[in-house]
Amino acid sequence: MSNCRPRVSRSHRSSPGAWLALPLLAFFPLITATQVNAEESTNSTTETKIATFAGGCFWCTEAVFERMNGVGDVVSGYIGGHVPNPTYEQVCGKQTGHAEAVEIPYDPSVVSYEELLEVFFKTHDPTTLNRQGYDEGPQYRSEIFYHESYQKDAAEKIIKAMDAKGIFNAPIVTKVSEASRFYEAEDYHQDYFANNPGQGYCRAVVAAKVQKFDELFSDKAKP
Repeated sequence: MSNCRPRVSRSHRSSPGAWLALPLLAFFPLITATQVNAEESTNSTTETKIATFAGGCFWCTEAVFERMNGVGDVVSGYIGGHVPNPTYEQVCGKQTGHAEAVEIPYDPSVVSYEELLEVFFKTHDPTTLNRQGYDEGPQYRSEIFYHESYQKDAAEKIIKAMDAKGIFNAPIVTKVSEASRFYEAEDYHQDYFANNPGQGYCRAVVAAKVQKFDELFSDKAKP
């Protein structure tokens, strides 16, 4: 196991990210004002779509979205860099340009892209540049990689609306970029939280984000 992840002391475990408790109030009535309906209106038949998000450690992001109804098998990997076939160690070295990210296959007849965005913004901090909690570096940046124009429009409009409303106590730094090649991470990274719930980082950080999803999105969870 690589030591790229920082050690998390017992004192840190009680507060893996105070920003998770930020009151977002009327957060996603914003969706109704900014929602892009192209996804539903242009697809008369059910077709699996892909959303790609980078929101810090992919162990966290994967574990959250795996719990969401309408979502298939989430894949952890690397995107947005310039080195082909990067390894975890290379990405941790901060020289490849890649972000840790997840590919999320979803059924738009069950869950909308806007709902995925809601979970994304509520389960990580979109205001810290190249950092999530104690994870620091460009590989932990907040970024949305769009595959179709409606995804780009939805992300940009919602970010603009949230900033205008002052939903967070700092400006959103989440980038919106066209999806480039996604490289699947090493096998041991896949389903990491499910396979290693007792690992220190999982207990200290990933579990808190999963709990946040369970608290906020029980109506969106898989049966």
